[in-house]
Amino acid sequence: MVHPTDQLFQSRLARVLLERITVEGPLPFSDFMRECLYHPEYGYYMTSRKRIGRDGDFYTSSSVHALFGQLIAKQLHQMWEILGCPTEFVVAEQGAGTGHLCLDILNAVEADFLDFYNLLNYRIVEISSENRLCQSQLLTKHLSRVSWCQQDDLVGMIGCYLSNELVDAFPVHLVEMRNGKLLEVCVAVEDETLIEVLQDPSTEDLVNYFEWVGEALAEGNRGEINLAAPLWIRNVAGILQRGFVLTIDYGYLASELYAPWRTNGTLMCYYQHTSNENPYIRIGEQDLTAHVDFSALIKAGEESGLAPLFYGDQCRFLLGLGFVDALLQAQAQEKEPHRAQALRLTLKNLIMPDGGMGEVFKVLVQGKDVGPQNLLCARSLRDQPLPVHGY
Repeated sequence: MVHPTDQLFQSRLARVLLERITVEGPLPFSDFMRECLYHPEYGYYMTSRKRIGRDGDFYTSSSVHALFGQLIAKQLHQMWEILGCPTEFVVAEQGAGTGHLCLDILNAVEADFLDFYNLLNYRIVEISSENRLCQSQLLTKHLSRVSWCQQDDLVGMIGCYLSNELVDAFPVHLVEMRNGKLLEVCVAVEDETLIEVLQDPSTEDLVNYFEWVGEALAEGNRGEINLAAPLWIRNVAGILQRGFVLTIDYGYLASELYAPWRTNGTLMCYYQHTSNENPYIRIGEQDLTAHVDFSALIKAGEESGLAPLFYGDQCRFLLGLGFVDALLQAQAQEKEPHRAQALRLTLKNLIMPDGGMGEVFKVLVQGKDVGPQNLLCARSLRDQPLPVHGY
């Protein structure tokens, strides 16, 4: 398959990739995606740019409103109580972006759970030096509670390992089912044009993946396999002595991700809030992402000692944590009716299924050595006190 590459040779990263492909031959798409996103000098996530928010390429739930972090803070506080209120509780956030989720969580914990705040140890795992600088500037108020570290520094932690839109940015393998045989999509160069070629899988793990998750890729279909995701969750399980893993991302269970009607996978590219399906333009300048296979995270977690405690869409997660009452409280604080209405519309974006983030985003909570639990996020509306603030 040939793709338009009008900007291929206008970037330094494109030149790096051209030289690598010329020397090594066709690259598995996962290697191509890894370079596009994480090349040390020219990768999308490694260079100085505005990625999140109105002036960036995409929004995240934490960039919509502080209420998202405030509700997560309630769940973290309950997790601390479940563990018996230990004298130190680590919240480890990997890929913290601008740091706004961390800020919103810490602001809420300080305001509502001061005893918890005073022993909270918030550790950020961040590969981008630019992001670390932005985070440190944003979090000045909470620097007594925040530190930056490598993942290996967290071995033996008791607390919660948190990520928001991390796993979708792991490089994925592209595969196709042709004549009953699984083939891998690789990237080659022909006449200074990027082309896709199908080759035998670069690793047996690709061949074994579908049997492992209990699904099959339909004949003629294309799909993504994120081999890094189960490796990541196994590593997190090994780091965690006792506690929880809270993963927020867009994705599906394998049965929906690889459904026969999903013929071309979920790989998407984002640039200035415009999406496209061509990863071979704006190399290093646009975000590349694929939906997460939550079945893989659940299964790999169970194999590593993590029990699934909650899985559901973001709407259900936030409603369980008291979204309705929090929304009404926020509205009540607005003096102008038009501002209250605007706030309501903004916050509803966090839970609305069509055009919002409520359905496509999923939340997975796993636990290690915590036993079965009734998490706040798993509550239905009928299990919650009636809102005390009027509509």
